[in-house]
Amino acid sequence: MTAPGRRSSTFTRLLRHGFTDPSGAERLLDGPELAPLRSDPVLLEALGGTADPDLALRGLARLLEAQPAPTARRELLDTLISAKPLRDRLLGVLGASAALGEHLARHPGDWQVLVTYEPRDLHPGVEEFERGLAEADDPVALRVAYRRCLLAIAARDVCGTIDVAQTAAELADLATATLRAALALARADAPDDAALCRLAVIAMGKCGGHELNYVSDVDVIFVAEATEGADEAKALRSATKLASHMMRICSETTIEGSIWPVDANLRPEGRNGPLVRTLSSHVAYYQRWAKTWEFQALLKARPVAGDLDLGEEYVAAVAPLVWQAAERENFVTDVQRMRRRVVENIPAAEVDRELKLGPGGLRDVEFAVQLLQLVHGRTDPGLRSGTTLDALQALAAGGYVGRTDAVQLDDAYRFLRSLEHRIQLYRLRRTHLVPEAEADQRRLGRSLGLRTDPVAELNREWRRHTGVVRRLHEKLFYRPLLDAVAQLAPGEARLRPEAARERLIALGYADPAAALRHLEALASGVTRKAAIQRTLLPVLLGWFADSADPDAGLLNFRKVSDALGKTPWYLRLLRDEGAAAQNLARVLSAGRLAPDLLMRAPEAVALLGDGDGGGLGPRPGAHLEQEILAAVGRAENGEQAVAAARGVRRRELFRTCAADIVGSYGTEAQPAVADQGALVDRVGGAVSDLTAATLAGTLRAVVRANWGDMLPTRFAVIGMGRFGGHELGYGSDADVVFVHEPRDGVGEQEASEAAHKVVSEMRRLLQIPSADPPLLIDADLRPEGKSGPLVRTLKSYEAYYRRWSLVWESQALLRAEPVAGDEDLARRFIALVDPLRYPSGGLAEDAVREIRRLKARMESERLPRGVDPKLHTKLGPGGLSDVEWTVQLLQLQHGAAVAGLRTTRTREALAAACAAGLLSEEDTATLDEAWVLATRVRNAVMLVRGRAGDTFPSDPRELAAVGRYLGYGPGHVGDMLDGYRRTTRLARAVVDEFFYGAAEK
Repeated sequence: MTAPGRRSSTFTRLLRHGFTDPSGAERLLDGPELAPLRSDPVLLEALGGTADPDLALRGLARLLEAQPAPTARRELLDTLISAKPLRDRLLGVLGASAALGEHLARHPGDWQVLVTYEPRDLHPGVEEFERGLAEADDPVALRVAYRRCLLAIAARDVCGTIDVAQTAAELADLATATLRAALALARADAPDDAALCRLAVIAMGKCGGHELNYVSDVDVIFVAEATEGADEAKALRSATKLASHMMRICSETTIEGSIWPVDANLRPEGRNGPLVRTLSSHVAYYQRWAKTWEFQALLKARPVAGDLDLGEEYVAAVAPLVWQAAERENFVTDVQRMRRRVVENIPAAEVDRELKLGPGGLRDVEFAVQLLQLVHGRTDPGLRSGTTLDALQALAAGGYVGRTDAVQLDDAYRFLRSLEHRIQLYRLRRTHLVPEAEADQRRLGRSLGLRTDPVAELNREWRRHTGVVRRLHEKLFYRPLLDAVAQLAPGEARLRPEAARERLIALGYADPAAALRHLEALASGVTRKAAIQRTLLPVLLGWFADSADPDAGLLNFRKVSDALGKTPWYLRLLRDEGAAAQNLARVLSAGRLAPDLLMRAPEAVALLGDGDGGGLGPRPGAHLEQEILAAVGRAENGEQAVAAARGVRRRELFRTCAADIVGSYGTEAQPAVADQGALVDRVGGAVSDLTAATLAGTLRAVVRANWGDMLPTRFAVIGMGRFGGHELGYGSDADVVFVHEPRDGVGEQEASEAAHKVVSEMRRLLQIPSADPPLLIDADLRPEGKSGPLVRTLKSYEAYYRRWSLVWESQALLRAEPVAGDEDLARRFIALVDPLRYPSGGLAEDAVREIRRLKARMESERLPRGVDPKLHTKLGPGGLSDVEWTVQLLQLQHGAAVAGLRTTRTREALAAACAAGLLSEEDTATLDEAWVLATRVRNAVMLVRGRAGDTFPSDPRELAAVGRYLGYGPGHVGDMLDGYRRTTRLARAVVDEFFYGAAEK
């Protein structure tokens, strides 16, 4: 007897052998069933070798207790002690699967299937499983026989007799035998129906691919033909009855549970289509209506039950269509959309535990392999395997995948499938989630041979393998292209140029020959530069392909690399700073404007990084002005000074474009910015601040070049329109008015000539042809418009506004804000115009009518001919003009009384009108959404086309690029246009009410 306070030697041994509940194990070993084995060291060692020794011991105790007679119990004990194969198999299963332990407790004689250990038992096929199911004459018996066969597979699996691929193949063969047995039961129940039709069962998915899980839906398609002399319609009804009955036999729950669901939703038209079709009906559907994913699913089609000759005819008929799928016009779009949909549908709380669908999971491997098969299997029949690992091996043998990559991917896939098998085997439940409980993870780790620290080792290996899959999934589809052109490693199999061309077409490259030339120029050779390019290009190619114009992205990358390839920091930046490479890929493939700006000074690539000197955040206006004024001060003359200012402007325009593109597209590390208004405000503020700083620098340069330190007259630049509202877009002119005031002792004539010369010289210098984009100054909003003088004194403005000012000029002054020059003069100008733009009594009714008349006239006269008005962002219904004029009317009417309305910014004024009760929250949100959307479209058009425009592009590729910028995936251009029309239609209804007077406010 063990002394009080001391643990027994058995307790200690149990702990050493991996038991987590040694006290409970001791109690079981003291029981009558296990007493003969209590001191058997071989048994304890065998239990310690299982995934869960406690679970195995409990299962063994239940099995012994369930034996029908003492002699049966004695037979099991004797065999267990003397026969190592049985001991390892039985205890291995009991330690890995609570569900199979329960099956053995219900059917205590089934342990006998684990006793035989002959060569023919090691790798059974369909025929052996059919013999194992042959005596089942009803659904319940079939379930018992199925579990008995499953027990033998699990035993071979957990003992390592077969590997994960062989296990999956045996499970698929068992499913084949089970489908045949279920169909036989259905036919026996309805012999008349069976006589009328030939019915073939086509396995799909993992069953068709000979790689089934322990618990999985078995995907099938049914095809039928009438027997000779039978009516086709009656035959199809009979076949449908047989198919439905067969599905119920497998799927329905009985006292012995269910086998697995039989899923026929991969059939033509899915669950909305007929369950059974004739062969000709199947072929007609696939020829006319099938989507890309349906051909991808057909990769794994395999006849398994019923009329196998008919099944082979089906496979032969659809196979040519499968291998033509990559030639479909929308192939890339469909595949990309399907991939995104899979990821998007994973619940956020489960993404990190998803073995199948999560990032780096099984689906990533299968998706990449199937995509390569669809592209290259057209011309290489050796790739046409339905089994993932076999197809991967064939891809490597053919040079479509690097051998090292294939080995790593094979290892990762085997580990993930093994983990999936062990998770499902425990309860025989369909799941792909890694459990969170430590006890479950401990059992899983031990079942995979991780014994030192099972939980930590399991998580480490799992994360390592998913990391490999994520990396290779990115690389797999693109890297072999480089092997076709790099002229390296002559002993290594490489992708043929023809195959590389096919793959580029499948990715969406419109000119694959040019793309191959670019790849050859970038990646050929043995230099360090070429080696780094070969590392970068696989991922970059994928990012380019994810854009609307991958050809432009690759061409632009080659141009930048040619310009900077010898610069030591360039490739190092892309290789070492995670954000830089993807940011560059997005910028180079999103349109023309950003690449054009970058090509003029490629060193601006440094802005795309996240280290010193990098960063895409907007710079404060004061900092920009300080930098430009410093550059102007270092220049030798006015032209050099303004050239320096324009160079800073070009660089900062690129920074703003890049930040906008990256924020709109998103990256792996940073998702797309959800707040579209924030993106608009950031662009408008950044471009407006940059324009103001450029004008300040140009003014300084002109004054210094012609008058030295002081101009004979005080001079100020007042921003107007979108410039004054901090809402400039990429293609906007700078709307301004100029004001001056002669200094003491300077005559009016001298001051006026000096002011006019300043304006003329500023406009000239900012438009001199150069590598930098021009800045156009538009002064048409000055008094008297184009007919009036370019610059006036403050007194002249005062006299004009007192006597001649029109209502449209008061409206234009709502946007007036100082941007450059003499600050005191600018403040006095603003003080002068405030009473005009915020009249104390609001607007008279005739002034309101005049504004409405002007707006209606503008809509009818200025809209270009041939343009769809509903898609014109500026003048169309619900567009920029509608929203801005509505807001400005409210400012003119209520600005004197409501301080928040005294702002030059449209969105701020909208918010103030809402806060003051002039607009409802709903109407405010409607107008704001329309204004933001129209502004985004204008910015997108400039980014994509490189020139300003107020309408959506007509070129399909450019239109798709605008859609990507706005957050619409490939193939959703129609949704984008519909969304724009819907948003602006709602805004126009609010404009009709508040601007055109349907309701008086």
